[in-house]
Order: sequence, then C-alpha cells, then structure tokens
Amino acid sequence: MLKVAIVILLLATLVSLFSGLFFLVKDEGRSSRLVNALTVRVTLTALTIGLIAWGFYSGQLGSQVSW
Repeated sequence: MLKVAIVILLLATLVSLFSGLFFLVKDEGRSSRLVNALTVRVTLTALTIGLIAWGFYSGQLGSQVSW
C-alpha cells in the first residue's frame, strides 16, 4: 500500500510539473497559477520524501543493494 501511495504522489508531481509549464507558456508568468502549481509540486515532493523516509524507518521499504 505504501508503494502505491508513493507512485500516486510521483504521478501527481508530474501532473503538477506539466501544469506549471502550461501556465508558464499560456500566461507568460503573469498570473499566480504558476506559483500555485509550484507550491503544490513542492508539497507533493515533501510528502513523497516523507513517505519514503517513513517506509525505510518502519521497514516496509528496503534496499537490495549488495554494497
């Protein structure tokens, strides 16, 4: 379930990234929609990093690296 939540947050971050690009091109940076898209993207990224850290801390996520 944790992995699904992380993937959903990553996809939402990508959607926010492209919506910010759309607002930048369409509004030429003159509206606050670009700033709102950036705020949403930063929040989603912070949530994703928090979930990954919690997953490693709780043992639900693990690394398979042999080094």
